[in-house]
Amino acid sequence: MTGAEGPSYTVDDALVALGFGNFQILVLVYAGVGWISEAMEMMLLSFVGPAVQAQWNLSAHEESLITSVVFAGMLIGAYSWGIVSDKHGRRKGFLITATVTAIAGFLSAFAPNYILLIALRSLVGVGLGGGPVLSSWFLEFVPAPNRGTWMVIFSAFWTVGTIFEASLAWIVMPNLGWRWLLGLSSLPTSFLLLFYKLTPESPRYLCLKGRTADAIEVLEKIARLNGRELPSGNLVSDHEIELQQIDNPSEDAHLLSTTTNEIEHPSGMDSNLGGISSLMMLLSPKLARSTVLLWAVFFGNAFSYYGLVLLTTELNGHSKCMSHKLQTEKSQDVSYKSVFIASFAELPGLLLSAVAVDKLGRKLSMSSMFFMCSIFLLPLVFYLPEGLTTGLLFLARICITATFTIVYIYAPEMYPTSVRTTGVGIASAVGRIGGMICPLVAVGLVHGCHQTAAVLLFEVIALLSGICVMFLPIETMGQELRDSVQV
Repeated sequence: MTGAEGPSYTVDDALVALGFGNFQILVLVYAGVGWISEAMEMMLLSFVGPAVQAQWNLSAHEESLITSVVFAGMLIGAYSWGIVSDKHGRRKGFLITATVTAIAGFLSAFAPNYILLIALRSLVGVGLGGGPVLSSWFLEFVPAPNRGTWMVIFSAFWTVGTIFEASLAWIVMPNLGWRWLLGLSSLPTSFLLLFYKLTPESPRYLCLKGRTADAIEVLEKIARLNGRELPSGNLVSDHEIELQQIDNPSEDAHLLSTTTNEIEHPSGMDSNLGGISSLMMLLSPKLARSTVLLWAVFFGNAFSYYGLVLLTTELNGHSKCMSHKLQTEKSQDVSYKSVFIASFAELPGLLLSAVAVDKLGRKLSMSSMFFMCSIFLLPLVFYLPEGLTTGLLFLARICITATFTIVYIYAPEMYPTSVRTTGVGIASAVGRIGGMICPLVAVGLVHGCHQTAAVLLFEVIALLSGICVMFLPIETMGQELRDSVQV
């Protein structure tokens, strides 16, 4: 495009010209390892709870609290790290989260008592809350045309993490116990710290903050690694183009504006987009409907996903509701097998989302998967043989993995760069509330032999989430990422 001072190009134009190459693959692997470690820390909850409960004679409520405190920590982390990375950069955001997760995760393996275990696991949760920062960081390097497909491939790392954790638990838990599982599961996070020095800052973020020279430096590095040329002309942000087109930009645009003078960029400039103003921006008339509906979808998604993970161990491990004879050591072994099998359901779920996300669009894919999930769950209101229960949970897990994958593609695409990690972070935090309530409700109901009530609750939540998706105002398939709220 040509402006008043000759030809110019945006970060989007540059990324399309540079294509998806070696540089993005390195970024994908780094962010992917972060996603693997988060999945491992989440999956181990369904193994550690029952083991600790048996060793320390905990009540059902105390057992479910081990899971719930992690989500409570994530709630704080998701909100805080989103704001940190929107104000101080994506790199700083994931450096702090990786450090907190690695240290607290490793130390929790040595917790001498229940109180300390709870405290350390909640700290792990605070660190894990930074997951959306990594996905937003990766997304900001991907060219618009193939963003959906690559974000699904990025989500595959989560699946690798869940399958790896299920197999690790199957090997480690019967032989070495839960402390070894906690210790070993914290190791992948330290990989992020080892290679942190090599990670680049998001050029989109740099451009938004007026640091155009730094953004060009990152884009030149991408060009070198990908063996391509940058477009000719000057790099401009979307916002500067808007200013050229509009004589008097609205208040929103002023709030988000990057000063066009990149040399004299006042350091106090970004303080006007602190925690409260970021939240106000998400609830401004332009974004309020999207934000509130997205919160409902994240809540439903997390509640259903973690509920299915927990139900896999609980429904197969608690046959005591039917007869006491079945409560043998065998059922402990069976639950590892069931969780291992069920975690493989994520692979077809990913393939399904990869096919649907750029064909049917984000919204239709998500809503249809939510509705399918509720259909597969319905027969579980009755006590069924173990094989059939695992099969239905497997099918429901396929669907919920697909919606989870797609919502993590849709959410960062929906928000402008200026509030992207805050927006996804807060939505993710609302999801954590779903994850936090879920073990208290699901484990409690199944332990109390109220399987029908537990399953009906998941039914209702999956259906309502699907309806919320249908009301989301925008479809982001094939759209360029926005840098500011459009006027």
